[in-house]
Amino acid sequence: MAGDGQIIDPDNLKGLILPVAKEGVDNTKGNRLFQGKALEIIPRHRYIGNSILSLLTKIASGYWHVADTQCGYTAISKKAMRDIDLDKVYPRYGMPNDLLVKLNIADCSVRDVPVRPVYNVGEVSEIHISRVVITISRLLLGCFISRLLEKYVIQDFHPLVFFYTLGLIAFPAGFITGVYLFLFCIFSGPVSATSALFSSILIISELQFLLFAMWFDMENNKNLKG
Repeated sequence: MAGDGQIIDPDNLKGLILPVAKEGVDNTKGNRLFQGKALEIIPRHRYIGNSILSLLTKIASGYWHVADTQCGYTAISKKAMRDIDLDKVYPRYGMPNDLLVKLNIADCSVRDVPVRPVYNVGEVSEIHISRVVITISRLLLGCFISRLLEKYVIQDFHPLVFFYTLGLIAFPAGFITGVYLFLFCIFSGPVSATSALFSSILIISELQFLLFAMWFDMENNKNLKG
């Protein structure tokens, strides 16, 4: 429970603890975004930043069902704490994101639990949204790569590694080619049909590779939904 009085409605504590204590769930996370008045309670810029980081963390962690990844109101089982190396968990604002990645590698179940968001109770946040989004995005990229290597190469090979790799290679190639052809068309005149077709194939291929990789990842991790 946060020590600054934020996101710590005691009435939600029982809902977080019982799945871990009674049902064998490895980790529960508070979810502020499913609360009906979340948009009215949570500052707009923090709501948007949270949503962006939550989307990126879904991809990096493999927990596609976890909606509010930044919420620190959480409960964890003794088993899960033994399965991960707590000393290597990233400190400060990236901790919830890195912890989810490590839980996924250890095949721990995670459950979203709706909680009431609490704001404007005297806390003074030191978070600078732009800086935090850049820092955590960088962290998530490293976590994503380490999870793919650990879980889908070292522990047990899965072809989704190829789909992600090909998709991430095709994306910059297709994007750069598309931008170049667009600018060429504006400043120099029409482009050849072959060049336009090549760029389109790269972009479509990238989207297909990435979507298939995400689908494989979702299927492989659906049993970790607590």
